[in-house]
Amino acid sequence: MQRGERSAVSDQRPYAALLAKGEDRRQQILVAAQRLLTRHGWRGITLGQIAREAGVTPAGLLHHFASKEDLLHAAIDARDAYDRAHADFSGDLVVEVARVAERMRQAPDLVCMFAVLMMENVDPDAPLHARLLDRHRGGVDAVARLIREGQRTGRYRTDLDPAVKALEIVAFINGMESIWLLDPSIPLTQVFKEYTGSLARQLAPSPDSP
Repeated sequence: MQRGERSAVSDQRPYAALLAKGEDRRQQILVAAQRLLTRHGWRGITLGQIAREAGVTPAGLLHHFASKEDLLHAAIDARDAYDRAHADFSGDLVVEVARVAERMRQAPDLVCMFAVLMMENVDPDAPLHARLLDRHRGGVDAVARLIREGQRTGRYRTDLDPAVKALEIVAFINGMESIWLLDPSIPLTQVFKEYTGSLARQLAPSPDSP
């Protein structure tokens, strides 16, 4: 390696290290915000509190998040990224619903934070209302598409309304998240097993279907 090449590599390393440090700090702030959001909701916390919880200065927090609303959206982004990494919306619907219970157990803090934010933003004027409404509708649409595809291929019965059934499924998942957060002792796996068994029977075409 020539001297100029060594110099170029050497110059890049501090920059890469700074980028990595900056991303670590951003995640540190985000985790602190998620903790406080879970405990107090978005109305009950300030950027100053989040900075103290994260062990950074207010200026350091604002370097990564320009406003409280930016931080709230980043918190939802984290939940969305987790869901995308652990769900398969091209797979079998019943299997995917059954897997939700394990995803809840793996990320209880994300589940709790999301439940708190959803309840706090039911008012149309709340900062996350439009985002959460779009997210909800997108989830229902994704489930409905899976049902329609199953109907098209003959896997599912065709006399069900996909939009209505999808809404029922999403409502079950959201409801179970809230109940489980309130009472973690409930038999989560068993409840999901019973529901998905029933769901499979409801979706299955009748034996005499053409």
